[in-house]
Amino acid sequence: MNAPDWLTKRGGALKLSSDGKTWFVLFAGQPNYSLVAVPVANQFGCAIRQTNNGTRIASASTVGSKDAAVQAGLADLCKSLGLE
Repeated sequence: MNAPDWLTKRGGALKLSSDGKTWFVLFAGQPNYSLVAVPVANQFGCAIRQTNNGTRIASASTVGSKDAAVQAGLADLCKSLGLE
């Protein structure tokens, strides 16, 4: 999965964790947010957490695949950070 433009333009990156299901949003090489696709009513949503304190970031999107759920979660994170 490729990092979205809003992330790379700010020096960020996207990295898959060793568990194979958690994606980390990195800034300055440090994980700041984690994203995990989760089942929601026969579809998938995205659980987003700030890694330093566990705070959840709202993501109400539901889509048909795990990859699409993470992409939707990244879009929701961008909105939450006021970067849209």
